[in-house]
Amino acid sequence: MTRVVVVGDLMTDTVAHAALPLAKGSDTPATVTMHGGGSGANIAAWLAVDGAEVAFVGRRGADIAGRNRDMELMGYGVDARLVMDPERPTGTCVVMVTHKGDHTMLSDPGANAALSPDDLPKDLFTPGSHLHISGYTLLNEGSRGATLAAFSHAQRAGMTVSVDGASSAPLERVGAEPFLQLTNGATLLFVNTDQARVLTGREQPEQAARVLNAWYPQVVMKLGAEGALFYANGRPDPFRVPGPPIERIVDGTGAGDAFCAGFLPAWLDKKPPHEALASGCRLAARALSLVGARPAL
Repeated sequence: MTRVVVVGDLMTDTVAHAALPLAKGSDTPATVTMHGGGSGANIAAWLAVDGAEVAFVGRRGADIAGRNRDMELMGYGVDARLVMDPERPTGTCVVMVTHKGDHTMLSDPGANAALSPDDLPKDLFTPGSHLHISGYTLLNEGSRGATLAAFSHAQRAGMTVSVDGASSAPLERVGAEPFLQLTNGATLLFVNTDQARVLTGREQPEQAARVLNAWYPQVVMKLGAEGALFYANGRPDPFRVPGPPIERIVDGTGAGDAFCAGFLPAWLDKKPPHEALASGCRLAARALSLVGARPAL
């Protein structure tokens, strides 16, 4: 089994699930709950619960939230390598979920923005392991240096590297060209259709995937309810799988992270692309049926 090393963001998510359409400027009844979050930490949690060997590298505050997040990751079976920040709080995200399950996020990176190259445990960068980089950690200027250092440690050790496109708005703020250059050399890119559009200017998923394939040998595109597609090494056609039928979407938060966690082990085991895509869709469907971005502990 290939060990996956995730370098990424750790958050506390405050999820406000509206019972009715939002009454702007007024009051809407909601269910409000607290959960562990952060794209990188979510992927690590889903990987561990699904049976993979996974280490997570990140930064937390010296606060109760940070201690809880640390213990939670260990509870999932993640080898959590969290550096404690003496000044900044653990990152926080307010997730507003509409009555239809769409989500909007307001995030404060906190300690995540101070992740430094010195925080990277050298023993994790070994031949035969795989590095997954959370796009948020790369897009945040404060943690970018650490992410690039992890990338170069991995390349020196001969590790494969995957990168996630994070979210379309921060990606747009940084710009397509810088992102493509910063991640040059990654084996595998995960994006959804919005992120692919930001990176390529193409609306049509298959066209966008083909453009991205010029930069990355392998590209996975998450298509929401439509499933997912995989494009490799200039093949004329992508592999596609439909999304599994889902009775009711409870909360879309973390579904893309769960997808990555389902896809990676199958891909690392050299399983056929449609099997890896189906495995990604299976975990994403599980995430859609839960409130919050992580599997139930």
